[in-house]
Amino acid sequence: MTVGGFLLRWWRPAKPKPVARQRADDSGFYATQFVDRHDEARRVASWKQRPADLREGKHDESSGITAMVRLFSQDRAMAALGAQPLQVLASHLEYVELDAGKRIFNQDEQGDFLMIVLQGAVAEERAQPSGIKVRLGEVRAGEVLGELSVLDGGTRLCSCTALTPVHLAVLAQPTLDRLLEEEPRLAAALLGWLAKRLSLRLRQVSARVSVLLSRMPATTEQPR
Repeated sequence: MTVGGFLLRWWRPAKPKPVARQRADDSGFYATQFVDRHDEARRVASWKQRPADLREGKHDESSGITAMVRLFSQDRAMAALGAQPLQVLASHLEYVELDAGKRIFNQDEQGDFLMIVLQGAVAEERAQPSGIKVRLGEVRAGEVLGELSVLDGGTRLCSCTALTPVHLAVLAQPTLDRLLEEEPRLAAALLGWLAKRLSLRLRQVSARVSVLLSRMPATTEQPR
């Protein structure tokens, strides 16, 4: 069973409304953050295609599994699974170690893997149509990178670069699909864990947007 099929058992999204095409001269921050650029070719960058720049930084698997189990155990629902199932789940992931300054993935790529930060910090940046790069935030230990592309098959919303030496756990789409088939209970727990982290990040973004909007001068719309 694919991830999409699994999720659709529980949630059927409303039919999306058409998105208006972005004006060429619009470089506003909020207007351009999540516009789907249909006129650009999608650059596919799967985990299997990236051995030269990412997979070469192999991290010790046993220490990676230990760190991942420790992180999972901090969540009440995951801890309820027990130590052995968490070991099994963590053993399905790959572990890499990257130097500071290493580009992890690029904006607008279509990737099939997500990464869990076990140690270090990663910068998230979004390039605007004007060419200006906006720092969206920093991702630190315990947080996830690239989960949206794995869950919905869309493109990367931003570029991610290691700010410090980082240790990462990698979950590729084929691995998640295999977990859904062979270990559905573990896969469901993992998807729930990822959903919680995604929800937390969305709440943080919402809070930041609210603060920024509160600082904007009030304007009165003139009648047309």
